[in-house]
Amino acid sequence: MADLEEGFALTAVPLGSGPDGPLGVEQSDKTDQFLVTDSGRTVILYKVSDQKPLGSWSVKQGQIITCPAVCNFQTGEYIIVHDNKVLRIWNNEDVNLDKVFKATLSAEVYRIHSIQGTEPLVLFKEGAVRGLEALLAEPQQKIETVISDEEVIKWTKFFMVFRHPVLIFITEKHGNYFVYVQKFNSRILSKYTLLLGQEEKCVIQSFSTSVGRKFISLMSLSSDGCVYETLIPIHPSEPEKNQRLVQSQLLKSVVSGSARNGVALAILDQDHIAVLGAPLPASKECLSVWNTKFQTLQTSKELPQGTSGQLWYYGENLFMLHGKFLTVVPFKCEVSSLAGALGKLKHSQDPGIHATPHFVNWETSQGCGLGSQNSEQSKRILRRRKVEVSVQPEVPASTQLLATIQKDSEKHIEVELRKFLATKRTPDFHTIIGDVIIGLLGRCKAEPSFYPRNCLMQLVQTHVLSYSLCPGLMEFALEKTDVQILQLCLQQFPDIPESVTCACLKVFLSIGDDTLQDTDINMESVSDYMDPVQDGEMEGQTAFLQNGFSPEEDNCDSCAQKLKEKPQATADESTSCPVTTKRAALLNAVLHSAYSETFLLPHLKDIPAQHSTLFLQYLYFLYLKCSENATMTLPGTHPPTLSQIMDWICLLLDANFTVVVMIPEAKRLLLSLYKFVKSQISICSELNKIEPELQTSKEYVKAVYCHPAYLTSMQSTS
Repeated sequence: MADLEEGFALTAVPLGSGPDGPLGVEQSDKTDQFLVTDSGRTVILYKVSDQKPLGSWSVKQGQIITCPAVCNFQTGEYIIVHDNKVLRIWNNEDVNLDKVFKATLSAEVYRIHSIQGTEPLVLFKEGAVRGLEALLAEPQQKIETVISDEEVIKWTKFFMVFRHPVLIFITEKHGNYFVYVQKFNSRILSKYTLLLGQEEKCVIQSFSTSVGRKFISLMSLSSDGCVYETLIPIHPSEPEKNQRLVQSQLLKSVVSGSARNGVALAILDQDHIAVLGAPLPASKECLSVWNTKFQTLQTSKELPQGTSGQLWYYGENLFMLHGKFLTVVPFKCEVSSLAGALGKLKHSQDPGIHATPHFVNWETSQGCGLGSQNSEQSKRILRRRKVEVSVQPEVPASTQLLATIQKDSEKHIEVELRKFLATKRTPDFHTIIGDVIIGLLGRCKAEPSFYPRNCLMQLVQTHVLSYSLCPGLMEFALEKTDVQILQLCLQQFPDIPESVTCACLKVFLSIGDDTLQDTDINMESVSDYMDPVQDGEMEGQTAFLQNGFSPEEDNCDSCAQKLKEKPQATADESTSCPVTTKRAALLNAVLHSAYSETFLLPHLKDIPAQHSTLFLQYLYFLYLKCSENATMTLPGTHPPTLSQIMDWICLLLDANFTVVVMIPEAKRLLLSLYKFVKSQISICSELNKIEPELQTSKEYVKAVYCHPAYLTSMQSTS
């Protein structure tokens, strides 16, 4: 039998840990006290029985805790890692973490482990392990790489086996899982390939372990909703050889196979496990206890506010996130029997007394541990570390970022870049950003498969770059046909060469509509005057639209006559756009870019005639849109101005007129432009004719208002 008691919220206010929940919950040196680390900047020490915090510590603004705080059981001090490499040690008397002991390490830390009977262990992201004392003696020591490239640590556990510390960590690479077991009494690292028992490829969502006499039992909760068990030998026959481990199904469908979040697993004793997750696709998430010996559900508790998929187990308490509150759920497990598993066990003892499970706890440790070789270390008392001048100078954040760019994965670089951009900007910030882009581009050329697109986007959006600071960026984006980065650069950079501007124009005019449809483009320059319905109609139209003019209007005299009668454009002319909305947004970025006519004209001559004609059609469409407003402007945020539109029309005609005039499809466009120019000349001519009359009227009005008789009458009236 097993029972889940009524839970309670440990935190008085919602825990500020973001959508993924707390970073960790670890036991302190006192049984009833726990360290709760959120995923931001804060560590809080709670006393569970009193349901109140005993202390709180935070790192500085801009710093992020990347490793849960743990207690050093040998000294009673607390340890955290922030920003992946900076280790801090403090105790209850300290108030400000910025003034406590600090050590900057040479490699990034994945996790710090600490249990009773041995010194804390530091596990690095590359798989190397160090004892805390050895690491603090030389913080900048070289850390070796244990796991292979693209292999990522997913889960880790530190425990005692026959009074000797053992570390197990599991990695994943391309859907394959590997188990590493590090035994510190023999300094042997064993590696195993985990063979999944499922027929279909599944993702393992949670792990948990327990220790027996001969095997380490590794349980896993898979994405198919089943619990699997793998037995790892404590004394392998060939410890240094890569061996294989096969999973066997332990429980079937304990959670819904469609659940991707809010799923976790914890081993409570040798016969009971706790499972967090929704049992059915449409049901709410639950905390349930299963009997693995008889494969029966013992009890469950619904979690209506949802959970983050994190479950911690200490003593007789389960810790989890319920809604936005860290919740503690006490539980009781009794001796496993068939009657108890079926809920028919008759209790002979007092109802208020709960039987405790009778099984051997092989994790209990007394005596020697990892640090027991030095008897003075095992007997030492609380050590107060004073803040001293660091022997090694602190490496600047920009230098660390540049080093990260050269070797780490795209995802990790993106995280580090986001943290760097959140720090306070220095006077040389723009040059640092330029160096970062140059470093990224250098690695892109060395590794063709490496393309940190999101990082490049973030850097361009800092608004401090120019073309001269990162000259290779736009050329690289042109090679990749990355129109989103090109659009950003055209909007941000003030010093783009005319040759590059023209190259961007060629790409924008030639790229296919299907490619653009799947691309995220900034649409603010076209959102208020383009009809999105047109995008679906573009495929059914010919390459060049007629802009509302019928084929029989070839005679220029008749056109001129009609312009005199009705110079404004028809409704079709002002609404038919020759390009899709996304292509229009890209072309507008070109219209906004700075240029010198002398340097731009030679490059415009290299644009194919078909593309030049299409661009002219779009420019003419913009002019007609301007004509709809009395102010001769386009609506929206940062649309092209009438001056920009007219200048580009003239530039294109100057560069390509002799070629465009030979294209049959461009005949209508040139005819429309001719009529447009002719109407403007006609309007100017009419204005010149009435100018003398306006001048005469102006002088007459002035004479009347200035006449003495008029002024006298105005004074008498007042």
